[in-house]
Amino acid sequence: MKYLIVIPTYNEIQNIEKLVQSVLKVAPEPDILIVDDNSPDGTGQFADGLAAKTPRIKVLHREKKLGLGSAYVAGFKYALSRDYDYVFEMDADFSHNPETLPAFIEKSLTFDLVIGSRYVNGISVVNWSLKRLLLSIMASLYVRLILSLPIRDTTSGFKCFRVAILKAIDLEKIKSDGYAFQIEMNYRAYRRGFKIHEMPIIFIDRHSGTSKMSRHIVMEALLLPWSLRLEYLFNRTGNNGAKGKK
Repeated sequence: MKYLIVIPTYNEIQNIEKLVQSVLKVAPEPDILIVDDNSPDGTGQFADGLAAKTPRIKVLHREKKLGLGSAYVAGFKYALSRDYDYVFEMDADFSHNPETLPAFIEKSLTFDLVIGSRYVNGISVVNWSLKRLLLSIMASLYVRLILSLPIRDTTSGFKCFRVAILKAIDLEKIKSDGYAFQIEMNYRAYRRGFKIHEMPIIFIDRHSGTSKMSRHIVMEALLLPWSLRLEYLFNRTGNNGAKGKK
């Protein structure tokens, strides 16, 4: 089986070398694709140096900062064009512990989508304020109620997709970013009947660098579930209508 770990970067030069070394040490199977959005701190060029030394490391350069969602979509398309079987999403800042990767790989043999969940086994978050934690928990509850989505951690960004999911979803139509992107991918996988498993992880807030949260990202995450819900209801009504005419 061929695995690819997609790691979007923007000003992650403090983390990227240590991260890829940690991944290569604990997970000998996957290749690593660094998707860099023309980081001003030189992350992309530094990643090129790492790739020159280690064939398992690949780098995809983008002209400017285009957002997390589109970075993952670019990584998914890369994987599809090179016949990978599984694709990971993973942050560059050590919020996602590389030592969890072997467990992900084991679960991926049984499930189509494996989600690293902060809430499936109690609450497993380190270095968050109470306000941030409550916001995240309430956001997942909000999404679950609107979309009837049986996932406790709807905004987790640490996950592994079987490529069949990416082939089934029209990636050209994915325009969401940030937390909304995670919600949309989960929902579309669920609606297409893929097997989803939440695996408990411990999420540790950023070791270095700066947060990329913005008001736009929060608002998009609030509005997207309603858009997806209406899309589903409209499609279901349309399909029922079409059947009634036959």
